[in-house]
Amino acid sequence: MEEVHVVPRLPQEPSPLTDKEFAGYQRLVYREAGIWLSPAKRALLMGRVSRRLRELEGLSFGAYLRLAEEDEVERVRLLDALCTHETHFFREPRHFELLEREVLPRWRERGDTGSGEGRRVRVWSAGCSTGEEPFTLAMVLRHHLPAAEGWNIEILATDLSTRVLERARQALWPVEKAEEIPKPYLRGYMLKGVGSQEGKMKAGPELRSLVRFQRVNLNDGAGLSGRFDLVFCRNVLIYFDASSKARAVERLLGHLSPHGLLFLGHAESLSGPGWRVRTVMPTVYAPRLTAGETGGRR
Repeated sequence: MEEVHVVPRLPQEPSPLTDKEFAGYQRLVYREAGIWLSPAKRALLMGRVSRRLRELEGLSFGAYLRLAEEDEVERVRLLDALCTHETHFFREPRHFELLEREVLPRWRERGDTGSGEGRRVRVWSAGCSTGEEPFTLAMVLRHHLPAAEGWNIEILATDLSTRVLERARQALWPVEKAEEIPKPYLRGYMLKGVGSQEGKMKAGPELRSLVRFQRVNLNDGAGLSGRFDLVFCRNVLIYFDASSKARAVERLLGHLSPHGLLFLGHAESLSGPGWRVRTVMPTVYAPRLTAGETGGRR
């Protein structure tokens, strides 16, 4: 009998993205996330969506757009694919220097003279990516505000992407990331992987107990409650146009304590008279106090 060789079928490359289809993706992503895909992002969209199209056995860009419009799970997957998630521990170190030099000593002083409620701290890391930012905050806050002195710390870490939130929940990173962490913090709060986890490091249980994760879309802000003493939203607003940025900032400020601080990325600012904030230092803002409010933390 003649031997039959079966040639595996290769995934078909999708047909080119048309102008009309790209405009459809622009509208969908803007409506869902407040992010405007400029024409310069067309190649990025094609590259990242093409991978999903091959998984779906050669679905076209147009057919996938219709699927994402109709299916919420696929819509979330599309947004996941388009988000960029580059981050580091102690990124923009001057922010953490401000906390250590001025903010946390002031809180400790007031906590020592006030009630137990004055020793409760809530922090929001918006756009937390794979977790480096919230766990940096956890290290700095726990070091300066120890549990033994009654300090209760809660860090809410949110992101649009379910994929990176799952990675952040694991609190596990390549051991090379240790170079980004000052030695006292590294020794005090991180665990070096052994056995199957060799080559990795993991946040210790004390840090992990401080951070909880939640998917939050800054474009609608659904699911958030309460106010925060610190809000970190760094290198997120650069993806928004002016109106989306204004809406997002209003939501951020709406969840900021009257005496809290908002931290933005190095390429972001709230300059101009329209914002209800005062500048503490470049990219760090506090709400403008109204008549009758004092400068205390709460």
